[in-house]
Amino acid sequence: MIRVILADDHHLVRQALRALLEKSPGIKVVGEAENGLEAVQGARRLKPDVVVVDVAMPTMNGIEAAYAIKRLACDIKVVALSMHDDPILIRRALRSGVHGYLLKSSISDELLSAIRAVAEGRPFLSAAIRTDVEPADAGRQRQDLFDRLTPRERQVLQLVSEGYTNRRIADMLYISVKTVEKHRASLMSKLRVHDVPGLVRLALEHRLISFSA
Repeated sequence: MIRVILADDHHLVRQALRALLEKSPGIKVVGEAENGLEAVQGARRLKPDVVVVDVAMPTMNGIEAAYAIKRLACDIKVVALSMHDDPILIRRALRSGVHGYLLKSSISDELLSAIRAVAEGRPFLSAAIRTDVEPADAGRQRQDLFDRLTPRERQVLQLVSEGYTNRRIADMLYISVKTVEKHRASLMSKLRVHDVPGLVRLALEHRLISFSA
């Protein structure tokens, strides 16, 4: 039996995914999560075989959740769902610990195959993804710059972009306001932006947040 956690910030989407999986023998949904942080907490507590995460989620996105789950030192596989076939985003997801990357347009046809594949230790990419596509030079430079951020800085970037105050971020991450301020100053320096609107534009560009998701 493959035990699965579903993580998506839309309740109706989770219910649709659950309905799809529960029709399939050998797969059991053991938990749900509304964001990446809850997905990591559920993975730690329930120790499923597979966690299915939406890439664009509030508080902690699916890629950061995959990275955190990888650090749990458990043999938990992650399948990421995304609207985007951007090679930069896909490579970032795979480097962060995603084992399967599935386009949302292919969920009905490929989700079961993706879950079974990663549960058996095999990687899975949607058939529509062009794995031979190389990002443009400018895109590669932006990605390298983004990769200079620490996991904590990336999380602070997302929360700042979502409009949370330093105090609220400190409470959510169990750190001090002064530490949040240091992270903000560091990521602004590394990303060469000087205000919150600049951070939001960059976060959107790198698919870290999505107002349409």
